Amino acid sequence: MVGPAFGSRCLRNSSQTAVMMGLFDKVHEFQTARQLMAKDLYNYFRVIESAQTNTVRYQGQEVIMLGSNNYLGLTNHPQVKEAAQAAIAKYGTGCAGSRFLNGTLDIHIELEEKLAKLVGKEQALVFSTGFMVNQGTLSSMVGRNETIIVDRTDHASIIDGARLSFGNVRKYKHNDMENLELVLKSEKDTNKLIIVDGVFSMEGDIARLPEIVKLAEQYDAGIMVDDAHGVGVLGDHGRGTCNHFGLTDKVDLIMGTFSKSLASVGGFVAGDKDTIHYIQHLARALMFSASMPPASVASVSAAVDVMQEESWRHEALWRNNDIMRERLKDAGFDTGPSETPIIPAVVGEDMTAFVFCRRLIDRGVFVNPVVSPAVEPGNALIRLSLMATHTEDEIHKAMDIMAEVGRELGVVPS
Repeated sequence: MVGPAFGSRCLRNSSQTAVMMGLFDKVHEFQTARQLMAKDLYNYFRVIESAQTNTVRYQGQEVIMLGSNNYLGLTNHPQVKEAAQAAIAKYGTGCAGSRFLNGTLDIHIELEEKLAKLVGKEQALVFSTGFMVNQGTLSSMVGRNETIIVDRTDHASIIDGARLSFGNVRKYKHNDMENLELVLKSEKDTNKLIIVDGVFSMEGDIARLPEIVKLAEQYDAGIMVDDAHGVGVLGDHGRGTCNHFGLTDKVDLIMGTFSKSLASVGGFVAGDKDTIHYIQHLARALMFSASMPPASVASVSAAVDVMQEESWRHEALWRNNDIMRERLKDAGFDTGPSETPIIPAVVGEDMTAFVFCRRLIDRGVFVNPVVSPAVEPGNALIRLSLMATHTEDEIHKAMDIMAEVGRELGVVPS
């Protein structure tokens, strides 16, 4: 219906028709995904038929899930699910408006207080997605004649949020402190905000936060840490990257998401009361979007409680990390700079990554391919991510299969 109706409107003017039809030429020319589908190597939008636990049901079979960000294994926790159900019973399924108008519930405020305490800041502000946190915060905090400085491998939400601001956007080489200092020197006469992932989502390495803090103080720059993959993973009881380094007071803003360790969807930013008050009244991504629904709010609140009460989860996550990392290295895989339960296995060409994933899923292991432009051409990788709830037997079984496929494809020695 959309296509013919759109076309009929354009027939009023032949030159207009040519321009408007040209807009959609790229749609028909885009064949990359279909080419992979034709070869049965398409590894995206795969349909999972069960909860996101250490094993999932895919195409009727149980497979070991090594492609999820459910680090603490809380998405199916009884306490978390019960909290969501109770919230629906009390508040319904949605807030029918934005936080700015009618969409703020008492449980939003309670969650914000809990999150601020968790990451060691005065106040927190909850958004409906983590992506929106970065968009709203960056676009409101940085204006004309001011500068956002980003690591080249920062998450896409940071890049898009920076673009939405009216500020100048500067990039520095990944975790390269000499290059960061060059950028800071060149922007010495402007207001500056450095924003960096606490844990980098593709290769699992950690930001060099102590050095970033030192440079920020030297060149009078603010700091924001995107701790989407750090909350629940690093620090005391999962308090995050800033806590891990003992630098919470040196970082101006900390953001986090709920779709990883905290078992739901949404995100938050935390800082001092005045800054959060400012963002609260100027962040368009907050003011003009529907509020985070009650079930999600309640499930995150319960997940924070469980994370702190069941400390064994954090310990088990790192135990599993050590087992998998050792197995991968013993098999001959290059695991790059990873320091966390996100572990890349470099396989080379993009097509090798697609074939590798297909063979793994056929043998009962679910992983994710990461190809260019997310990584440099020739450095495609298999992104493995662990959960606290994985058993040692599951990890060893998955690593046996991983090594077998690696040998078949010539990625590791036979």
